[in-house]
Amino acid sequence: MTVEFRYRGRKISQEDILYIRALIEQHPQESRRTLSTKLCEAWQWRQANGALRDMVCRGLLLMLDRAGQIKLPPVSYVRHNPLARRARPEPVQVDTTPIEGRLCHLQPLEFELVRRTRKERLWNSLLEEHHYLGYEQPVGEHLKYLVLGQGRPVACLAWSSAPRHLGSRDRYIGWSAEERRRNVRFLAYNTRFLILPWVKVEHLASHILGRLALRISADWQRIYGHPIYFLETFVDPERFRGTCYRAANWVVLGKTTGRGKQCNSYVPNRSIKEVLGYPLTKQFRELLMGAG
Repeated sequence: MTVEFRYRGRKISQEDILYIRALIEQHPQESRRTLSTKLCEAWQWRQANGALRDMVCRGLLLMLDRAGQIKLPPVSYVRHNPLARRARPEPVQVDTTPIEGRLCHLQPLEFELVRRTRKERLWNSLLEEHHYLGYEQPVGEHLKYLVLGQGRPVACLAWSSAPRHLGSRDRYIGWSAEERRRNVRFLAYNTRFLILPWVKVEHLASHILGRLALRISADWQRIYGHPIYFLETFVDPERFRGTCYRAANWVVLGKTTGRGKQCNSYVPNRSIKEVLGYPLTKQFRELLMGAG
């Protein structure tokens, strides 16, 4: 009986497994990292920005090794992982004098991408101290925005790669499983949105969402080499109403199942969230079903 393997949406055929076995036999002294690089090059397995999908490929090789389909060489070097014991962001002193009044009095707002800049430490600290979920180290493609008003921080937002499977979103878009696998990279997920607690300005949150919708695709294109066509987020109705998203014309797509992406059963194990989405172009369906 032939066992079918899939990894990150890619079907792994028996021919693929035989090719990997031959690659390992041809390079018996090479490390796992080198084998992964050679396989990516042979398959032309690359990210949108042209970089090899080395970490994804290594995960695939490890899965096949654990399944007994291939035998990887022993680990030759254990790399230090700074994320494994990452310290929580330390507090940064900021001016907490209340900011109140009308939105027009706070203009012009400044939007700064702070990843890998000197202000990233401030952004991390504000999320850790003032967001109910705290700070979480993003992985994969992601952007961090710090919003300034009158030269002072007023909001922080994080955007990351979207979940690969999300039923209500996938039904709204109408794409096939293959189209989703190929094009989910054109979606961005709003993982954090924080208006600082001393900022009380009506309509500020929805205004920020509207402003970001005008620029996030170009920012993603510049940094990662591809645009964004659709935005999404989760709202916990036990805590929030999602008013700012609705005011910014986001659409309620449905609800999550409450099981999470790593769940191995059909029993809910977390709170059920509302799923909201925002198309960045009227042609989002055509682009998401046809972009290569």
